[in-house]
Amino acid sequence: MPIHALQREQLNDRIKTEAKKLGFFACGISKAGFLNEDAEHVENWLKKGMQGDMQYLERNREKRYDASRLVENARSVISVLFNYFPPAKLPEKGHYKISKYAYGKDYHYIVKQKLALLLEKIEALTEKREARIFVDSAPVLDRAAAWRAGLGFIGKNTMLISRKGGSFFFIGHIILDLALTPDTETVANYCGSCTQCIDACPTGALSAFELDARKCISYLTIEYRGEKIPDEFQGKWKQWIFGCDICQDVCPWNLNVRPHNEPAFEPSKLLVSMQKTSWESLNKPTFKKLFKGTAVERTGFKKLRRNIDFLSSEAS
Repeated sequence: MPIHALQREQLNDRIKTEAKKLGFFACGISKAGFLNEDAEHVENWLKKGMQGDMQYLERNREKRYDASRLVENARSVISVLFNYFPPAKLPEKGHYKISKYAYGKDYHYIVKQKLALLLEKIEALTEKREARIFVDSAPVLDRAAAWRAGLGFIGKNTMLISRKGGSFFFIGHIILDLALTPDTETVANYCGSCTQCIDACPTGALSAFELDARKCISYLTIEYRGEKIPDEFQGKWKQWIFGCDICQDVCPWNLNVRPHNEPAFEPSKLLVSMQKTSWESLNKPTFKKLFKGTAVERTGFKKLRRNIDFLSSEAS
């Protein structure tokens, strides 16, 4: 079904309207193709070995840099943002900390379900499409694609930052064989001279616009495969046992972020009730009760237990 320019503009607007109805606070469109500058940046980063144990980042690079290799006849990338900033934080004083994105149910499933509904709406307006949905999965440069769709700028903490929504959000994409009008106006960088994220990072993982994952608390608590956390990080983890929000918490763009209204992202009563003593006696059955169907479940009991043991050994 050929779609003319005027129809494409109308279709763009309809897609963005439907995305907002589904709870996405931003939606943008870019052309599927090779991300030349981003590819160069990632290649330089990989050469420095800053990916640590994340060997999956070294695979399928030709697909990672070019969305048209992920879907046959791909023409467009629809990118969306979904807020996860919680109405209330988990208790922190006298507690271990978990990254806000992991408070509730696994975001991969929640956001993918909403994107599947959006794709259904698109197909109802056009016809059955060659398309794939991605939420922090498969070889996709999420932040680069969202930046090209005009949804924000890449901050010095390497996060995508939205001027109206901060950075506490999930990024999702639909790559499809539909020629839409791309949003050509990208967002200029608004970090200015601010270095709060760099200054606040307790392990020195950040330099301007570059993250050394090998020093990052989030990487070390989730992706790092070692049985023991290196001694050099003693006293630097600030009580995080899963992920880390420090560089986002201090970012001025997150000062006035509105909380989400997604019930699935609310923490369970059991998670809210957990104190240090509860964490330090955590066993596998309690882990399953706490984290079944969550992002923490993917990391597994063994790694979480390792992280808790590392922090509890600091106090002993």
